[in-house]
Amino acid sequence: MSEKDTKDLLKFLEPFPEDVRETALWLRRFVWRMYPGANELIYDNYNAVAIGWSPTDRVSDTFCSIAIGRSSHNVHFGFYWGSRISDPEKMLLGQGNQYRYILVRDKKEFPKEYIRRLVKDAHAYSLSRMKPGGSPLKGKTITKSISPVKRKPRKLPPKK
Repeated sequence: MSEKDTKDLLKFLEPFPEDVRETALWLRRFVWRMYPGANELIYDNYNAVAIGWSPTDRVSDTFCSIAIGRSSHNVHFGFYWGSRISDPEKMLLGQGNQYRYILVRDKKEFPKEYIRRLVKDAHAYSLSRMKPGGSPLKGKTITKSISPVKRKPRKLPPKK
């Protein structure tokens, strides 16, 4: 199963503080437990490391994602088509036409059941957008891009 395919991802997460890495990997397990047949798309970009889940290998089919900012070390759990899913408790942040996210500061405070419902809605929406005749991939980890130049992670002051 692709959940075990961590070689690239662990390398991409090395520059981040341990608590950020742990949070990102915990969120990754959260999604893999729900959708073991989805594909994990990994992007090691200039400003962030991003991990998305999609029924195909296309970013436009992504239903949820994790993004870790290089300058802020913020961990976002987001929805590629978040503006198209119901968010009755208005927990999602973002004002754009598409992407919505929740800032994850502490996994103990992460609203698992609520987010699980949103992930299911986002997955259903992603499937409804797929072009007919396309055959989804099953459970692959795909490194989509590796930026040769990366912003240096900012050193954060120690937590008090």
